Amino acid sequence: MIKIGDAAVSEQKVVETTPVSSPEEEKKAEKKSTSTKKAKSRGQSLAIKDLQQNKKDEENELDTFKSNIYIVFVECETPGNIGFLARTMANFGLKNLVLINPPTLTPEAYYQATHGKYIVENALVYPTLDEFYQSKRIDFKIASTGIAGGSYNLSRIPLKPEQLSKSININNKIAILFGREGDGLSNKEIEDCDLCVSIPTDPTYPILNISHAAAIIFYELFKNKHEYAVEGLEESTSLEKEYLIKDMAELIDKIDIPDHKKKTGLRSFKNIINRAFITGREAHTFKGILRRLKMKME
Repeated sequence: MIKIGDAAVSEQKVVETTPVSSPEEEKKAEKKSTSTKKAKSRGQSLAIKDLQQNKKDEENELDTFKSNIYIVFVECETPGNIGFLARTMANFGLKNLVLINPPTLTPEAYYQATHGKYIVENALVYPTLDEFYQSKRIDFKIASTGIAGGSYNLSRIPLKPEQLSKSININNKIAILFGREGDGLSNKEIEDCDLCVSIPTDPTYPILNISHAAAIIFYELFKNKHEYAVEGLEESTSLEKEYLIKDMAELIDKIDIPDHKKKTGLRSFKNIINRAFITGREAHTFKGILRRLKMKME
């Protein structure tokens, strides 16, 4: 309240004014913004091309690995088992079947192969292992056995299939040997190999059918190399997640909430994205929604 006799004090208001840009400056700013967006877009395109190239290189590497593997069936006794083995090979994309002194291939071999019939038709036949080794210049030989050896039988100390997958060079020509249904591989045949692989089974009945044993070994070789061949189920890349989190950060920054809540919100979003199995298609869809929300808020 102002009393009589008080001196009147004038209040000065400071008004902040936004400087007016000249048309030339506005054009420069617009060009700079456009060039920044183009640079960002080029950076994203190059990153995507690198990812595509890496994926192509991985596919070529896998094809080389498959072409270098020879599945060798030594003196098979039953033609049907040749078909079963070929069918298992087809499941994992293997094509090089080698038969050592096989029986006559009856229709049963082709029937049991089902979709792997072409593998039986193109099988390589040799009278002995040595002739096969010399013909294909095999670099690495692996014997499979159902009965593991002990410390007094060094030629039969085996690796487990999982260990085997970590012990071979994919650029070498590799032969994986499966023995006769009744007796398996001989000690001499095992001694000539570089490694021996055995599947840990119950000791009361350790012998597996050849196609079952082959399936376990093939699975271990390829479990980290094959991807689901279902469109849309490819897991998102780290780059896709990075852009998704960046878009969310920009969106959160536009919301009128305290800074500490912005940080907590973004951290929570990052945790969810990094912990979840999110596909590339889901990341792309979610990213599009976030960008549309940002546009609405601008």
